[in-house]
Amino acid sequence: MATMKPFRALRPTREQASAVSAVPYDVVSTAEARELARGNPLSFLHVSRPEIDLPDGTNPYTSGVYNKAAESFAWLKTHAQLVTESHPALYIYRLRMGKREQTGVAGVCSVDEYDTDVIRKHERTRPDKEDDRTRHMLALSAQTGPVFLTYRGRAEIEGLLARAKKDEPLMDFTAKDRVSHTIWRLSEADSVMLSKIFRLVPQFYIADGHHRAASAARARAARKAANPSHTGSEDYNFFLAVAFPASQVRILAYNRVVKDLNGRSPEAFLAELSKRFPVRSPAPHEPTGRRRVSIYLAGRWYGLTLPSPVGRGALTRLDADLLQDHVLDPLLNIKDVRTDKRIDFVGGIRGTEELERLVNEGKAAAAFSMYAVSVAELMAVADASQIMPPKSTWFEPKLRDGLLIHLI
Repeated sequence: MATMKPFRALRPTREQASAVSAVPYDVVSTAEARELARGNPLSFLHVSRPEIDLPDGTNPYTSGVYNKAAESFAWLKTHAQLVTESHPALYIYRLRMGKREQTGVAGVCSVDEYDTDVIRKHERTRPDKEDDRTRHMLALSAQTGPVFLTYRGRAEIEGLLARAKKDEPLMDFTAKDRVSHTIWRLSEADSVMLSKIFRLVPQFYIADGHHRAASAARARAARKAANPSHTGSEDYNFFLAVAFPASQVRILAYNRVVKDLNGRSPEAFLAELSKRFPVRSPAPHEPTGRRRVSIYLAGRWYGLTLPSPVGRGALTRLDADLLQDHVLDPLLNIKDVRTDKRIDFVGGIRGTEELERLVNEGKAAAAFSMYAVSVAELMAVADASQIMPPKSTWFEPKLRDGLLIHLI
């Protein structure tokens, strides 16, 4: 059964929350992070992406960068007047984006449950990214950005959250991207009650933040090895997370662009596609169902239908798998999308206009607009102990770093 444990958060005050909070470290480049933090010394990007305060071209994985993160964290604690809670608590974290709203519970989850698959995964992590966040956690002795979890909802949890949201929030602001972030601190009694209810939830599923969770496990191993009095109850045995009911979670498409057509002209590539699949034009910019892909090529949208998956594991074969098997590999010679520099990925939040722009400006030869994966599909893949293709899911809205910090 799943653990959602109260913790003593380090956090900004209501007045400073907007200035301190920052987008997740891994959704922006160094240049984008530097621009977002410009003129705002309280931005948590100075901690999560410390290379922005070092000379251009600094290798972001050198020891000096992690030392800078620790220095910036210490500075922020003082100058942003970060507060450490006197008692452990769970928190309600509500996100609003336009007319959409989702409400989750923030607390800490068990690394043991991550190791034993009570917290289920659908993505393969990269060692270099694990190395980075593990070193960051150990340098700060803190987890500063939450793992985004989902679970099959329970009425008891929703009822308790609905009552608690009537109270005055701890933080409430709208970020520059127009996403509203509201956080309530639960009372000690409600925190204990909610923690007990979560024990009835059989599994959590990582929606976003696989590298953060994997890094928390590695940081735990390092701290455990250095602690001869290890008991299993230390703070480093848990990681920061926000869990949302699956019914409220939205996954956007994660689209693909390719830089060349493997020596073919657009006309020849289209002819080759037409030999293999039914190809339609005009076609909608966004596919209307599973196994349908829209392709932007030479200024025009085309639609194709991929073959149905067959054989063992067919129910968990996603459109990205089928595109890889039937188009990217055989026609474009793209064998591994994790390492091939000829393919790139565009989150669905940027819209199909971004796909058109990249092709029209010659930065890509073709763009593939994908049908979004459902939360049910994500859970099915994780329950089958399988792995999704890289860059299969894009979650919006995103949680902010720096609002609730777990000290380890």
